[in-house]
Amino acid sequence: MSFKKSEIWEWKNWKISWSLSKKSTCDNNTNILLVHGFGASKKHWRHNQDFLSKDFNCYAIDLLGFGESSQPSALLNYEPIKTNSIKYSFDLWSNQISTFCSEVIKSPVYLAGNSIGGVIALKAAEMLQDGCKGVILIDCAQRTMDDKRLQKSDILMNLMRPVLKTLVRQRFISNTLFTRAANPKVIKKILEQAYPSGKNIDEELIEILYEPSKRKNSKEAFRGFINLFDDYLATDLFDRINVPIQLIWGEKDPWESLSEAKDWKKKFNNIKRLDIINGAGHCPHDEEPEETNKLICEFLQETK
Repeated sequence: MSFKKSEIWEWKNWKISWSLSKKSTCDNNTNILLVHGFGASKKHWRHNQDFLSKDFNCYAIDLLGFGESSQPSALLNYEPIKTNSIKYSFDLWSNQISTFCSEVIKSPVYLAGNSIGGVIALKAAEMLQDGCKGVILIDCAQRTMDDKRLQKSDILMNLMRPVLKTLVRQRFISNTLFTRAANPKVIKKILEQAYPSGKNIDEELIEILYEPSKRKNSKEAFRGFINLFDDYLATDLFDRINVPIQLIWGEKDPWESLSEAKDWKKKFNNIKRLDIINGAGHCPHDEEPEETNKLICEFLQETK
């Protein structure tokens, strides 16, 4: 699989890596930006970007802290400001995406996000207002560990939560967790959960996820993210945007509930479609790209 040449965009003194796949013979003004999930990168859209570029200008981007983008150190709420440090949050990443759309794409765009990339896409759509034409959520993160989802009846979790928060604040704890996870054997085991059919779990995919973890500051975005216990949920954002939304869901996603996605479809009027991909897991865009690409194209053609 060949990857598009990476471009660099300067944002807040950080270097942001992105790519564009555009069919030169296709004269169109429909843009789509692909936003990866936690621990991934723009290369995770390896089976989607070129296909979508047959009919659309298709961009992919590395979120700050991931892929080939800059990796500033994580700054938690209680920590003093330091050079080359930043508070990782959905506001930060969504601001990155909305500013990229305004400064680089410079025309209305569809946003597609997988996992936490979905939450980021929703918040960026709110920031962009008329600059966003629609949002595609692929197994959007439901963030079950967020404080807002904690039930009073869950006595054990209420007791354990302060201890958990204290532990993951410690850099040596987060670094240890990251180091144990960031090796090819563990990555493959995680992928076998995320891709229940086993389709497209190959050496290239493992390398796509492993390579960025070898960079000097790769542990920092991990530390920042696992300390986000009170940030946006998708359900906080649906009513704040006035664009059509498509949900694409792997039927066998082990982490994000399909039943909850079905509830979203019933509750929120701007969710126009819920497309379920049989047998797929958390990343159907990579596990079942042909079906995912077809569904995205249908949505874009219906709403552009």
